[in-house]
Amino acid sequence: MKPVSLIQFLIEERRAGRINAELSLLIEVVARACKRIAVATSKGALGGVLGNAGSDNVQGEAQKKLDVISNEILLEANAWGGHLAACASEEMEDPQPIPDMYPKGNHLLLFDPLDGSSNIDVNISVGTIFSVLRCPEHVTEPKVEDFLQPGTQQLAAGYVVYGPATLLVLTFGHGTHEFTLDREVGSFMLSRRDIRIPAETAEFAINMSNQRHWEAPMQRYVGELLAGKEGPRAKDFNMRWVASMVADVHRIVTRGGVFFYPLDAKIKAKGGKLRLMYEANPMAFIVEQAGGAATTGRERILEIQPAGLHQRVPVFLGSRAEVEVATRYHREADVAHA
Repeated sequence: MKPVSLIQFLIEERRAGRINAELSLLIEVVARACKRIAVATSKGALGGVLGNAGSDNVQGEAQKKLDVISNEILLEANAWGGHLAACASEEMEDPQPIPDMYPKGNHLLLFDPLDGSSNIDVNISVGTIFSVLRCPEHVTEPKVEDFLQPGTQQLAAGYVVYGPATLLVLTFGHGTHEFTLDREVGSFMLSRRDIRIPAETAEFAINMSNQRHWEAPMQRYVGELLAGKEGPRAKDFNMRWVASMVADVHRIVTRGGVFFYPLDAKIKAKGGKLRLMYEANPMAFIVEQAGGAATTGRERILEIQPAGLHQRVPVFLGSRAEVEVATRYHREADVAHA
């Protein structure tokens, strides 16, 4: 069977009436920008891109040089194409308007330019996460409130993982699909269509160093997993933790599993660790479209009404059966303490 390129796939989606030409162009531009980021990450120390940039992002976190480079690549690529009304980045406090010299489109783009960048210096897979929303009608200068749409309103979401291969995983709300960058040709080629995440799993990803800070239902749930065959779950579980969300989620998209970043005492005041608009919503959309589930431990992530551009939430996602058990434990605990 003849391989299908990303551009061919986008044309097929347009002909099927699932996306319009403007959204197709937007995805092409993002994919092209991610190819440039892939080149920058692949050079490592030879490209002078490792280490800290000497600045902090809006979250108060030290920026890596590649955070700044990736952010600039995505902003520059999307400024002039006429497909965006504005974009927002995890690295910037406020949305970035499209310069007046360029035509404006009807879409809003949100992105985490280099997720897991703390791992870049040790050569572990990192990635880019993005989400596309429709700009509200009659809005020509989008403000923060125009971005604050629940995840159910996303038109598209995707991530690119920069690893041994550069992979793009993409959804328009009609299944989740994977594309592999063919470096010789320079094109993303369809490598898996309609990905399905197994409902059952025996693999979980969590930062165990935070265990002492977790809430009681999370302690109960992971305690049962660790008890293995002799415990109430009556089977052994494996644990994996890369500490790069893109890498951890891609493993789940590839072979199943669950990823947890629960609420804990250290981050409770912030509402969680991961950002709703830049990480949780796009990943939840991708995972749900592959048959998985995504909650905060208490509610479906995609149904949250955002209160801020950099809002944080707990994240439970992956194989449906395990996400449902962990979520049930949290809801039961809430009822017991009500």
